[in-house]
Amino acid sequence: MPGFASSGDVFNETRATFEKDFTCYTLTMAGFAGVKPQPNPSFENWKTEIANFIKENKIVKPILVGHSMGGGLALAIAADYPELIGKIVVVDALPCMVALMDPSFKSKENNDCTAMVNQMTGMTDAQFLEMQKKTMPRLLADASKMDMVVDWSVKSDRKTFGQMYCDFSNTDLRAKIAQIKCPALILLESYFINLKPAIEEQYKNLKTANFQYASKGLHFIMYDDKDWYLSQLSNFIK
Repeated sequence: MPGFASSGDVFNETRATFEKDFTCYTLTMAGFAGVKPQPNPSFENWKTEIANFIKENKIVKPILVGHSMGGGLALAIAADYPELIGKIVVVDALPCMVALMDPSFKSKENNDCTAMVNQMTGMTDAQFLEMQKKTMPRLLADASKMDMVVDWSVKSDRKTFGQMYCDFSNTDLRAKIAQIKCPALILLESYFINLKPAIEEQYKNLKTANFQYASKGLHFIMYDDKDWYLSQLSNFIK
């Protein structure tokens, strides 16, 4: 499960490593990276759709690997469907991202995302591209992947982009993760070691958490510290 406005192709190297021994299902969420949007995108709806996909395809105890917002989805699915999931790998995601900057954060009931959607849909293509080009170097150190990752954002449906950015920013899973029963590997970017107490406080209700901090790079750990990332996954999965 890729992150916000990313394609499932972010996991191409992960798939290549594991598909010899495992069946790999790679998702790109509707409206992201050129995939046709659906009406009413929301974190809750996507969580339910992925759980239904697992049930309908009779996938027994899958290992969910999620990056960023996909990591949030992995946490939410494992919490709400504890009997369904075998293990989870959360790649650089937190139960409540906003609370890291604003410790007093409380998520709003019926949060209105109209303003954010209007802001995103109101930008010209050139403005949106410029915004993504400014944002991405803070998230990705591997310059060879930059154009591709920016392109995923640019090809994303703006309405979905605004709606999901707003919705995910309002998501707080800190209490909910107490329901998770399966083993959980939490891989975090190198900078987060500086915020270790705050991060592990957010995860305190997840009793099965195993925290590992990357030694280099930024948010796209699968690119920026690829060998470390793949070896962490291999050890955890086997």
